[in-house]
Amino acid sequence: MVGRTGAGPAREQPGADRELRLVSDDGYPDWEAVYRDNVSWVFALMFAKVGNRPDAEDLTAEVFMAALRPLRVSASVAEVRAYLRATARTVLAGYWRTRMGREITTIEDDIVDDRPDPEPPDPVSAARARAVLDRLPDRYRRILELRFLQGLSVRDAAHALGVSVANAKVLQHRALQMAAQKSAGGVQ
Repeated sequence: MVGRTGAGPAREQPGADRELRLVSDDGYPDWEAVYRDNVSWVFALMFAKVGNRPDAEDLTAEVFMAALRPLRVSASVAEVRAYLRATARTVLAGYWRTRMGREITTIEDDIVDDRPDPEPPDPVSAARARAVLDRLPDRYRRILELRFLQGLSVRDAAHALGVSVANAKVLQHRALQMAAQKSAGGVQ
């Protein structure tokens, strides 16, 4: 990896020769150039979303493995990055679905989204969600509000609560479990 010693999934040996490669906007010469040019930002994105190095490394590898077959090396740099971002979104959704039973991660796009605004939430559903949140202990309610209603990252929510990132993840997990129980219990 160029420019970030010891960060990300590909670690170089100290003193190893580093080769800088120029990548044109037209496309990449080979798959290795695709990897070298994009691994840093994919890893940084994954790390920001999951908050720990081992999972971020695994997810980064999963993104590149998923993209290896369908991705055309002849695609433009912008197309490759868009495809990797979409693949990262899918990999993260799968990660959170298996971890929490829900797809809860979004990736902000640098591109303007032309889709119409989503429909406003159903008032009955919003009232039901509020009722479930109101029945949770304060810290559980607060972590869910910060994460899902305000859209904060785990790190930002942890900072707002004055706890570690690991503690925020545990709070979120327990809060989601309790909210699911309360929701299944027929909150009116």
